Order: sequence, then structure tokens, then C-alpha cells
Amino acid sequence: MLPVNELARLDLGNRGLIAIPDAALRQKNLRQLNLYRNQLRALPDALWTLTSLHTLNLGENQLDTLPDDISKLQALRMLDLGHNRIAQLPAAVGHLDGLTDFLYLSHNRLEQLPEALCRLTRLAYLNVSDNRLMALPEGLGEMRALVELRLYGNRLRTLPESIGNLKSLVELHLQRNQLTGLPGTIGGLSRLRELDLADNVLAALPESVGAMTQLRRLNLRNNALAALPESLGQLAELTHLDLRANPLSSLPDVIGALPRLEKLDLRWCPLKAPPAWIGKLRNRGCLIYL
Repeated sequence: MLPVNELARLDLGNRGLIAIPDAALRQKNLRQLNLYRNQLRALPDALWTLTSLHTLNLGENQLDTLPDDISKLQALRMLDLGHNRIAQLPAAVGHLDGLTDFLYLSHNRLEQLPEALCRLTRLAYLNVSDNRLMALPEGLGEMRALVELRLYGNRLRTLPESIGNLKSLVELHLQRNQLTGLPGTIGGLSRLRELDLADNVLAALPESVGAMTQLRRLNLRNNALAALPESLGQLAELTHLDLRANPLSSLPDVIGALPRLEKLDLRWCPLKAPPAWIGKLRNRGCLIYL
């Protein structure tokens, strides 16, 4: 039997549990509770009395709903709900004011996110990849503490204008969506170092991409780009540029002048002829795939 009120950490991961043991629910001083990879279908009311919890891992269970009482866990810093069957996220999640570290919602069945989620203005990492999202909340830009945002494997066609307000963002992962364009405000992501837009249907990039001057990696593989903006030449920190499988017949000369470029992938692009500057890039050690 577990001693009451004495445990700070409890690992019940990968135990085949269909219910949380009563003894675990009596640990009122518990700070970390791992219930990862079990067979939980529902969560007991007693779970929401563990108000000292900082970390709650419910990933890889069989949960299809999340009660509003989740908002009682005001001390939570990290919440993992990934790899479940959740179709609707309650607005109450947006009232977890202590959530600062991570929120994992990947591999669920979410078609939308509540606008209240944008109240998590101290959250650093948000992963909502591999869901069924068709749009994002307009208030996304209020989440100004975000450092990493993963939205790949959804059905997004557009991004909210407010995304440019995420001034702390370092990584943005949007691959495998249905994006047809980017808002001009994207240039406001002045600290962004990695932008993955592979496997979308982008027909053009806004000139404002050149304002993301800290960008190191830009993945544009498998889109519908027939031309690239001259402003790419302002990306002086860029080291990796993936342009594979776009209908590009020519490239702007500014790419050849990017001072830190280490890898340029041009495979499956119908270029009329290799640009004259290809040899110069190769001579200084840039790896080029044609």
C-alpha cells in the first residue's frame, strides 16, 4: 500500500491500467504523476483533488473526453494528453494559468481548438500535431511565450494574422497541411530559427519572409512554388534550404549569395539550367543536390 501524502513522484506508466488506483489518488502532495501508455478510458473525480501536481502524463491511453475539472490543477506546468481519442478540448484548459512548460495534444481527433487556449500566455511548448485541425484560433498571437509550436499533420489552409506576434518563437512546424499561402505578418517572427512548410500547396511566399533574419533552416519541399521572393537574400543566417519537388524553372541569384548556406536541395525542380552561382557555392563547401 502506498503511504498517504508522502510521495512526490509516482510512475504508473505502461502498467495496463484500466483505472487509476485509489491509493495513488490519496497522494495529496504528489507533484509528478505518470500514467503514460495504459488503457484508461475515463478519469475519476478524485484526480482533480491532486492540486499539487506539476506534471501529469496521460499520453497513450484511450481517453475521448476531458472534463472541465482539469482547470482545478492550477499548479500544472506540464500536461501530456497526446495519443488519445480526444475530439474536443474543453475551454477549461485555457484556465490552467500555471501551465508554462509543455502541452502535448498530438495524435488526437481535434478538429478545432478553443479560443480560450490562447489564455495560456506563459506556455513555452505546444504540440497539436497529427489531428484534424482546419483552422487555428484568431487569438493565437496572444501566446507570446511560445518557443516551439508543432502543428504538422493537420488540415490547415490558412494561418491567423496574429501569428506574427509570437516574438519568442524559435521553431514552427507546419508540414503536411493544406496551406495555400502565408500571412504577411509571418515576418514578425524575428527569433525564428526553423520553419518547416514541407508538403503543403503553397503557390507563393510573402516578401516578409526576408524579415526572419535569424532563420537557420527553411523546408519548402513539395509545394507549388513557381517563383521565390528576392527577400530570401536577407536570410544571412540560413544554413539549410530545401526546395525539392517545386515547379521552379529558375532561382533568384540572391540564394547564391547567402553567406552561411551549407545545404541546398533542388531535386525534382524543373530548372531550365543550373544557376551560374552553383559552382561558387560548391567551392566554398555547400552541399548541393540537383
